[in-house]
Amino acid sequence: MDYQPRLKKEYKEKITKSLKEDYSYSNIMEVPRLKKIVISRGVGGAVSDKKLIEYSVDELTQISGQKAVPTVSKKDVASFKLRKGMPIGTKVTLRGDRMYEFLDRLVTVALPRVRDFQGVKPKGFDGRGNYNLGITEQIIFPEIDIDKVNKIGGMDITFVTNANTDNEAMSLLGQLGLPFKKE
Repeated sequence: MDYQPRLKKEYKEKITKSLKEDYSYSNIMEVPRLKKIVISRGVGGAVSDKKLIEYSVDELTQISGQKAVPTVSKKDVASFKLRKGMPIGTKVTLRGDRMYEFLDRLVTVALPRVRDFQGVKPKGFDGRGNYNLGITEQIIFPEIDIDKVNKIGGMDITFVTNANTDNEAMSLLGQLGLPFKKE
């Protein structure tokens, strides 16, 4: 049998049944699922130093296990000395097995390494079932060698689901292991 990530297997075997009972879906295809995870990072200093984009691409590639791409500005902003088409950030979109592997590493290894970690804030939902999580330091990931980091920076992680409401998405992500803070 082919390899299947732990969370994907758990989703298929346990979480779908649990969500189907909780929200009384009539069909298994109505159960919300995680479609993709987008990790993005703005590199403000890239306007003056082009090497920062390369460092950011390398770090996101190490963290996600998939090649990251630079993002470019859409318009000129004179006050920031920014021209249209200049690289100003990096991003990577994870789907399928890589997505589940990343989520597993994030929940079991990276988030517990955050100083004074109490859980993730449940206020990051957008009203359409997607969740945004901000991370302040990339060094919480074990793939990053602290000695080779030239600048500590954060990143945004977006969990895109096909859930209709934020409550459905929250219970899906909670059962996938995302530790939400109790309020």
